Amino acid sequence: MQEMVPERHTLSGSDVSIPLMGVGTWAWGDRSTWGMGGYDSDLTRDSIHEAWDASIDAGVTLFDTAEVYGAGESERIIGALLAGDPRRASSVVVATKFMPSPWKLQVRQALLKSLRASLGRLGLPAVDLYQIHGPISLRSHGALADALAAAHEEGLVKAVGVSNYSVKETRSIASALHKCGMQLATNQIEFSLLRRSPETSGLLAACKELGVVPLAYSPIGQGRLTGKYSADHPPPGKRNFSSHPMEVVDDVVAELRRIGGKYGGKVPSQVALNWVIAKGVVPIPGAKNRHQAEENAGALGWSIDDEDLARLDKVALPGIRSLQNRIWQHG
Repeated sequence: MQEMVPERHTLSGSDVSIPLMGVGTWAWGDRSTWGMGGYDSDLTRDSIHEAWDASIDAGVTLFDTAEVYGAGESERIIGALLAGDPRRASSVVVATKFMPSPWKLQVRQALLKSLRASLGRLGLPAVDLYQIHGPISLRSHGALADALAAAHEEGLVKAVGVSNYSVKETRSIASALHKCGMQLATNQIEFSLLRRSPETSGLLAACKELGVVPLAYSPIGQGRLTGKYSADHPPPGKRNFSSHPMEVVDDVVAELRRIGGKYGGKVPSQVALNWVIAKGVVPIPGAKNRHQAEENAGALGWSIDDEDLARLDKVALPGIRSLQNRIWQHG
């Protein structure tokens, strides 16, 4: 039987709690990949504001961004939204990331500089969750842990996490943080019915053992699991991470449709997100407008049963990525 999912997750080493689902804001301000002047003309500041309002109204109050998303534009957009509505801002949990590029050898100095710049764009005195964006630094996990501990000691971060870390890497950075008197709170990974390997590889189990909450980016396969796309109508642009032939994806979506019909007509994306939540993982799908935010929120407040969970496990694809993609995926 699947384990009971808590109403919220408390991040280790902090008093920060997050809802069962958040919003990934990579698309907010990233023109090169998602729009804002590119192919997706529907993504505008007004539509983002509507997605923000609808998400918060539904209790989806975790917003994940990064310094590299649109060269800081995503953080600026969130900062403007926070400043424009202080009442809503009080309920929001903000997560951002530091890109530990290999040339940043003075990693403590680089992290603190990047963090202060992020806080300036966000208009915040401290960030709820600060994450190492990927396992690409040439410095040791001890040096990275020391940098995160320095940020925490200065009161600039409340909880700390990583992104795209393997089982071995997660254990190592958790140990290094422990030596600094800190706890690893999160590991942000690509996890969905199109990339189940974090579960089958033991990564989710390791996170549970360590008290680490997994956050899932691309939980609906960058739109592939919405039913909007198919073999005859593939997704546009650069949405090619953990890609599978759409003929294979179509079979997964067909199963999502069948199961959704049992739960009051849930759409494929809602069933796909509910499956992620059932695994103890917090999905952070994107939302470019009110409709998408409300549709995402429809994954909350209900649970698929054990039989349907097993059916989805059976059709889930491993989606194993190359090391290069694992390292450079934005998350």
